Amino acid sequence: MPYIVCKEYDFAAGHRIPEHPGKCRNLHGHNYRVRVHLRAETLDPMGMVIDFAELKTLMHEVIEPLDHRVLNELPPFEHRNPTSENLAEHIFREVEVRLPRDRVRLDRVELWENDTSCAIFER
Repeated sequence: MPYIVCKEYDFAAGHRIPEHPGKCRNLHGHNYRVRVHLRAETLDPMGMVIDFAELKTLMHEVIEPLDHRVLNELPPFEHRNPTSENLAEHIFREVEVRLPRDRVRLDRVELWENDTSCAIFER
Protein backbone atom coordinates (compact mmCIF):
# COMPACT_ATOMS: atom_id res chain seq x y z
CA MET A 1 0.00 0.00 0.00
CA PRO A 2 1.62 3.29 -1.06
CA TYR A 3 2.08 6.37 1.06
CA ILE A 4 0.97 9.67 -0.48
CA VAL A 5 1.72 13.21 0.64
CA CYS A 6 0.68 16.47 -0.92
CA LYS A 7 1.64 20.07 -0.36
CA GLU A 8 0.48 23.39 -1.76
CA TYR A 9 2.40 26.40 -2.98
CA ASP A 10 1.33 29.66 -4.58
CA PHE A 11 2.64 32.24 -7.00
CA ALA A 12 1.29 35.12 -9.06
CA ALA A 13 1.83 35.49 -12.80
CA GLY A 14 0.36 37.11 -15.86
CA HIS A 15 -0.38 35.59 -19.24
CA ARG A 16 -2.46 35.86 -22.35
CA ILE A 17 -3.83 33.32 -24.80
CA PRO A 18 -3.49 35.13 -28.16
CA GLU A 19 -5.90 32.89 -30.12
CA HIS A 20 -8.62 32.94 -27.45
CA PRO A 21 -11.91 34.37 -28.78
CA GLY A 22 -12.75 36.07 -25.47
CA LYS A 23 -11.10 38.19 -22.80
CA CYS A 24 -8.29 35.70 -22.19
CA ARG A 25 -6.55 36.97 -25.32
CA ASN A 26 -5.74 40.09 -23.28
CA LEU A 27 -2.99 40.22 -20.69
CA HIS A 28 -4.35 39.25 -17.28
CA GLY A 29 -3.09 37.57 -14.14
CA HIS A 30 -3.83 34.84 -11.64
CA ASN A 31 -2.85 34.02 -8.11
CA TYR A 32 -2.03 30.40 -8.89
CA ARG A 33 -2.10 27.60 -6.33
CA VAL A 34 -0.07 24.45 -7.06
CA ARG A 35 -0.69 21.18 -5.24
CA VAL A 36 1.83 18.39 -5.77
CA HIS A 37 1.12 14.75 -4.86
CA LEU A 38 4.07 12.45 -4.16
CA ARG A 39 4.02 8.70 -3.64
CA ALA A 40 6.35 6.13 -2.13
CA GLU A 41 5.92 2.42 -1.51
CA THR A 42 8.20 2.65 1.52
CA LEU A 43 9.08 5.40 3.97
CA ASP A 44 12.58 6.72 4.57
CA PRO A 45 14.39 5.92 7.86
CA MET A 46 12.63 8.90 9.52
CA GLY A 47 9.22 7.58 8.49
CA MET A 48 8.61 10.09 5.68
CA VAL A 49 7.80 9.98 1.99
CA ILE A 50 9.85 13.19 1.68
CA ASP A 51 10.85 15.84 4.15
CA PHE A 52 8.51 18.80 3.57
CA ALA A 53 11.48 21.17 3.99
CA GLU A 54 13.29 19.37 1.14
CA LEU A 55 10.14 19.57 -0.97
CA LYS A 56 9.83 23.30 -0.22
CA THR A 57 13.36 23.91 -1.51
CA LEU A 58 12.68 21.85 -4.64
CA MET A 59 9.39 23.64 -5.32
CA HIS A 60 11.03 27.03 -4.85
CA GLU A 61 13.42 26.16 -7.71
CA VAL A 62 10.45 25.35 -9.93
CA ILE A 63 8.08 28.18 -9.00
CA GLU A 64 10.42 31.11 -8.42
CA PRO A 65 11.20 31.59 -12.15
CA LEU A 66 7.42 31.86 -12.81
CA ASP A 67 6.50 34.17 -9.93
CA HIS A 68 5.48 37.72 -10.86
CA ARG A 69 6.37 37.15 -14.50
CA VAL A 70 4.51 37.26 -17.78
CA LEU A 71 4.44 33.57 -18.65
CA ASN A 72 4.32 34.20 -22.42
CA GLU A 73 7.83 35.66 -22.18
CA LEU A 74 9.41 32.58 -20.55
CA PRO A 75 11.18 29.87 -22.59
CA PRO A 76 8.70 27.08 -21.96
CA PHE A 77 5.89 29.25 -23.34
CA GLU A 78 7.49 31.27 -26.11
CA HIS A 79 5.86 28.96 -28.69
CA ARG A 80 3.22 27.29 -26.54
CA ASN A 81 0.20 28.91 -24.92
CA PRO A 82 0.60 29.29 -21.15
CA THR A 83 -2.76 27.69 -20.41
CA SER A 84 -3.34 26.12 -17.01
CA GLU A 85 -3.08 22.71 -18.65
CA ASN A 86 0.31 23.46 -20.19
CA LEU A 87 1.54 25.13 -17.02
CA ALA A 88 0.52 22.09 -14.92
CA GLU A 89 2.48 19.84 -17.29
CA HIS A 90 5.50 22.16 -17.18
CA ILE A 91 5.53 22.16 -13.38
CA PHE A 92 5.12 18.37 -13.33
CA ARG A 93 8.14 17.88 -15.61
CA GLU A 94 10.28 20.34 -13.64
CA VAL A 95 9.44 18.72 -10.30
CA GLU A 96 9.90 15.21 -11.62
CA VAL A 97 13.50 15.78 -12.74
CA ARG A 98 14.41 17.20 -9.31
CA LEU A 99 13.02 14.36 -7.20
CA PRO A 100 15.29 11.74 -5.68
CA ARG A 101 15.06 8.75 -8.01
CA ASP A 102 15.32 6.02 -5.40
CA ARG A 103 11.77 5.70 -4.04
CA VAL A 104 9.72 8.90 -4.37
CA ARG A 105 7.49 9.42 -7.39
CA LEU A 106 5.45 12.43 -8.48
CA ASP A 107 1.89 11.33 -9.21
CA ARG A 108 -0.01 14.52 -9.84
CA VAL A 109 0.17 18.30 -10.15
CA GLU A 110 -2.96 20.37 -9.68
CA LEU A 111 -2.82 23.99 -10.85
CA TRP A 112 -5.60 26.22 -9.59
CA GLU A 113 -5.96 29.57 -11.34
CA ASN A 114 -8.74 30.58 -8.95
CA ASP A 115 -10.93 28.95 -6.31
CA THR A 116 -13.12 27.14 -8.85
CA SER A 117 -10.86 26.35 -11.85
CA CYS A 118 -8.14 23.72 -11.85
CA ALA A 119 -6.04 21.86 -14.42
CA ILE A 120 -4.43 18.54 -13.53
CA PHE A 121 -1.45 16.75 -15.05
CA GLU A 122 -0.74 13.28 -13.71
CA ARG A 123 1.27 10.19 -14.43
